[in-house]
Formats: sequence, C-alpha cells, structure tokens
Amino acid sequence: MKTKYHNTKVEIMSEHSTPLSVGQQAPDFSLLNAEGKNVALSDYAGQNVIVYFYPKAATPGCTTEACDFRDNLNSLQGAGYAVLGISPDAPEALASFTNDESLNFPLLSDLDNAVAKAYGSYGEKTFGEKTIVGTLRSTAVVDAQGKISQVEYGVDAKGHVARLRKALGV
Repeated sequence: MKTKYHNTKVEIMSEHSTPLSVGQQAPDFSLLNAEGKNVALSDYAGQNVIVYFYPKAATPGCTTEACDFRDNLNSLQGAGYAVLGISPDAPEALASFTNDESLNFPLLSDLDNAVAKAYGSYGEKTFGEKTIVGTLRSTAVVDAQGKISQVEYGVDAKGHVARLRKALGV
C-alpha cells in the first residue's frame, strides 16, 4: 500500500508538515479526548489503528466522515482496527459533536496542530479564491508494530470509509 493524494487543491507545505510514508514509524502522541482524558497511540500498541484527521467538528464534511466511521465501526473492529479521529477542536466541542452524532469511537483534541503536523496533515487548503492553512483531511493506518501501513492525503469525506475498507480488505 502506498501514500495517496486525492485532492489536487490540497498542498502539504514543507514549512507546515511533511507527509508520512508507508513503512515509517508512526509518530506517537497523547491528546485529550472528549471527556478530557489523555489517549495515546501507545495505548493501542499491538493493534491496528486508523488515525484520521479532520478540520472541524460539526461541519458538513466532517460530520459525513465521522458518521461513516460510526456506521462502519463494528466491521472495522471485527477486522482488528480501532479508529481515532483527531481535529484542532477543544474537548468540549468534541464532546458536543460526539453526543450530537452518537459517535462510538474516540475523538481527540489537537489544539496546537502538533500531531497533525507530525502526520503530514497540516498545510494549505484552497476553497474557491481563498487559501488557508490548517488541518488537512487525511488518514493514516498504523499496524500492530506501530508502522504506517497506509496513508492518504486530500481525502474526500464522502465515500472515504468505503474506499478505506476496500483498501484494507474489510
């Protein structure tokens, strides 16, 4: 499996973050979840973990993607994959989003974008004539040995989980 770029309007700028590659050790992290408790990637040692980054809770694309993960969580877990969603939202916003959408997996708060930057998920995005810098919709699959087994940047929220499941053979 390899690094994939789906959206040509997303550019990962080297001064913001560097894309990850398959086979690379996944950067460890510890972030607050919606309940204000620390969750670390190392808590999932020996497991496969889907780590997905999204720009902002409760926005249309992010809601579509989160609900898609929610609706497919049983099959992903049945195939041995945990799911973690990461955004720059505060834990309080994540709690509201989790409750409003009945999400059944952890959402983590990356307020300073440090984890997004470490995963190559931070850079420039263009919407029409406007260019901003922020969290890029992307997904990294971390294998049981803590290495990146698949990574996608510029992910389209609609249909993303179905494409991911197909790539993972789930």
